[in-house]
Amino acid sequence: MALLLEHEFKPLPADKQVETLPFLEAVAHLPPFFDCLGTPIVYSPVKADLTGNIKKIRAVYDSNPAKFKTLQNILEVEKEMHGSAWPKTGATLALMWLKRGLKFMLVLLQSISDGERDEEHPNLIRVNAMKAYEIALKKYHGWMLQKLFMGSVYALPYKSDLLKALEKGKEVKEEESIEKIHQFLSRVTPILDAIYEMYTKMNAELSYKA
Repeated sequence: MALLLEHEFKPLPADKQVETLPFLEAVAHLPPFFDCLGTPIVYSPVKADLTGNIKKIRAVYDSNPAKFKTLQNILEVEKEMHGSAWPKTGATLALMWLKRGLKFMLVLLQSISDGERDEEHPNLIRVNAMKAYEIALKKYHGWMLQKLFMGSVYALPYKSDLLKALEKGKEVKEEESIEKIHQFLSRVTPILDAIYEMYTKMNAELSYKA
């Protein structure tokens, strides 16, 4: 898929240590995905948040590439550096929100790839988007943000239009687009799962609402 596959994610190594630079370079190509969902009032801030968090993590990495070679290195060093303010600080906090935005994206695409749909309206992606929101973001959003998102699902593009947007306007058979989504998910899902696992193990996950 033109948008999703234009920069490959490195395979997750056996020790599940995600290298910072290859991860950031690959993930930097993903924020435009949210342009494909329309509804700028909802998804422009998500895109901006994703982009901003990537920049924050990159700035920390660039300050000492050897010290911050892996994402785990970042969390370990910042835990030592920030004391009681950690993990609600620095690149640790930026990565926490970045992984949630990516989780929303991946669950949405996985749901579409799995063929989950409203049988009465098979070309709508509301069911997929609602599932992604419930799993990835809802519990971290306050009442106003939740209401805003619930209203936004009625302005989401048709599935056919989303797939076309992901192909950068090219007409491609749905089966081909779904296969490309599957390829993308097979590369990125293990990496994101490893990041979530790292946050759990290091007790770095926060549940406050935005």
